[in-house]
Amino acid sequence: MRPSHAAPASADAGVYLSRRSGGGLGDADSLTPRMRRRRAFTLVLLTLLVPGSAQLVAGRRGLGRFALRVWASLAALAVLVAVVFMLSQSLAIGMLGRGWVLTVLQWLLAGFAVLWAVLFVDAWRLGRPGTLLLTTRRWLTGVTAALLVVTSGGLVYAASSVGAGRDAMNALFQGNEAVGAVKGRYNILMLGADSGRDRVGTRPDSIQLVSIDADTGSAVTFGFSRDTENINFRPGSTMARLMPEGWNCGDECLLNGLYTWAQDNAAKFPPGTTNPGVLATREAVEALSGLDIQYYVMIDLRGFKKMVDAVGGLDINVKYRTPIGGGTSPIVGWIEPGEQHLDGFHALWYARSRQGSTNYERMARQRCVMTAMADQLDPQTVLVRFQKIAGASSGLIQTDLPQSELGRFADLAMKTRQHPIRGVNFVPPLMKPWDYDATLVTSTVQKTIKASEQAAAAKGKTSSASKTASAKPKVSKKKKPAAQPGTAVQDPNKAAGNAAENDLSSVCSAAS
Repeated sequence: MRPSHAAPASADAGVYLSRRSGGGLGDADSLTPRMRRRRAFTLVLLTLLVPGSAQLVAGRRGLGRFALRVWASLAALAVLVAVVFMLSQSLAIGMLGRGWVLTVLQWLLAGFAVLWAVLFVDAWRLGRPGTLLLTTRRWLTGVTAALLVVTSGGLVYAASSVGAGRDAMNALFQGNEAVGAVKGRYNILMLGADSGRDRVGTRPDSIQLVSIDADTGSAVTFGFSRDTENINFRPGSTMARLMPEGWNCGDECLLNGLYTWAQDNAAKFPPGTTNPGVLATREAVEALSGLDIQYYVMIDLRGFKKMVDAVGGLDINVKYRTPIGGGTSPIVGWIEPGEQHLDGFHALWYARSRQGSTNYERMARQRCVMTAMADQLDPQTVLVRFQKIAGASSGLIQTDLPQSELGRFADLAMKTRQHPIRGVNFVPPLMKPWDYDATLVTSTVQKTIKASEQAAAAKGKTSSASKTASAKPKVSKKKKPAAQPGTAVQDPNKAAGNAAENDLSSVCSAAS
């Protein structure tokens, strides 16, 4: 009678027998040298593809099951985060922007890095390197070490990056109270503080108010000269109580001097005031603009150099030759006109240089640098340079924006990118900072905001109409004559005072 299973007469008969007796990957004793080599490398590669599977098939089933459960849980968590990010980026950023969430994520990454390293070492051991030829043993050890460094090493680096980001966020976003929009807008005070060696204390030389529509994200900016005088505060405000007659003492009472005065007189402010200088400057800008300010962001221009280097430099379209040095120090170089890629040193000098320029031109250059930073700090740059950016931001930025609002403002930032940012600077020829009509400032603010809202609404209608039109059959129409070269088309939505902005924008621009 013919046997049901005939053993093959090849050199791999041992393989057949080991499989028949329950061996295979789990039993290397009866394998040929070639099959032992294949088995050893297979166990290591299984650990790379599905951590824990090598232990499951080679005998250590308890460790294998535990590792597979951990791997499946982390994979499910990653898929969940990816789905949430696709459905709502603001919700995902809001979740990942919490310090405690980042702490949990850091420990998960570090813990799995250790587990994966243990699995690789164990898979190498299960491969029975002592039974392999010397050359094969060396290759197995080298491949295992390389994969361990790539996987566990990569997770350790990711965990350290998450930890750096958490520390930076905890240090930066220390606000506790979330403030809602006022009349449908978020108004944020942006201060560029200059604390150079030749300065006594910190003074905000760049003072910008950014007003953002809470629904559409369309934004307008209002720049106030640091030498603005004659500021009368709103009734009922802290500064109105401290200065009933206003900040009115001529050249000694400039807008940026309020910060230093408040810091020097911190005891006069209500208990619990964390930054009297910011409070005084905020209430001054509220009085000038007529807008309620919800949050502030203050950037140290000296620390700005570190941030520019961290993101890889800034692209600026320089219109005028700008000196490096000047004033009390000699000129040691120049930033030439044209499209320039500026590192931190040159970007800082471009923002701070005073020689041969007015304060208003300097305001324009500072705004260009800040705009370039906002435009070029895209998600790809943040991802690739995350650890450097997180390290550079320490001590660079102060804000009272709470972590709970990160998702909302990330969503607003993405909407803002879809609209042109309008801006007005309250400088000559629009107004003289030392002699001006306060109603001109507030009325210009309101007109500019209204024009921005109308433009955003018109863009929304145009977008909806274009989608509808694209679904209908196209009808041939006569083309309108093209505008002749040199013919300027006036924007009907431009608000009063944009002449001042146009003059300043000729100084520089963020390169596209």
